[in-house]
Amino acid sequence: MGLHIKHIPLALLLALSLAGCDPVNRHMVLSTIFDGVPTLPEPAQLCVEYNDKRVDELRDQLAGKTVAKDAAPGEESVHRPYGEKKCDDCHDKSKDSGLVRPANELCLMCHKNFFKGAYQHGPAAVGDCLACHVPHNSPDGPLLKMSRTKVCDSCHKEPRAALALHDKVAERKMACVECHNPHDGNSPFFLK
Repeated sequence: MGLHIKHIPLALLLALSLAGCDPVNRHMVLSTIFDGVPTLPEPAQLCVEYNDKRVDELRDQLAGKTVAKDAAPGEESVHRPYGEKKCDDCHDKSKDSGLVRPANELCLMCHKNFFKGAYQHGPAAVGDCLACHVPHNSPDGPLLKMSRTKVCDSCHKEPRAALALHDKVAERKMACVECHNPHDGNSPFFLK
């Protein structure tokens, strides 16, 4: 006789179904159901740990142990087709728009399978890449319209959740992308 679902404790089923939840929600449910679930560290501690890890990565980059993926802040980044003078990859002079595809589809021609997370940042989700990026070259990192520390604030003027934490982050001149993925994520607020 096989195992019937009615024989599996409800708590175990619920816990197993949480495998896809973000860590905070998963912890809330697990700690409600089970005793002895370790507490999560304070958000400020998570940021300190992340910052320490990031500092170590930057030291490794400066020592030549790793290669930086994006241009450093203040260092110009150039879109590869533009740098290689492959204007026709994006532009079509015979069309009224001047583009080979509608603007909201253009970047995803090359940047395929870009979204991995369950949640998507609004502009990215609708293909409005130019809300944050410029198409050719930029002195501000990965083709950003402005510096990493200012680009999010150009749209996000609402009061922050966890205001005290965000104030500490701002005091340290950290960019939003140190904790948040700017395009998508598997947790609300795109936390890394």
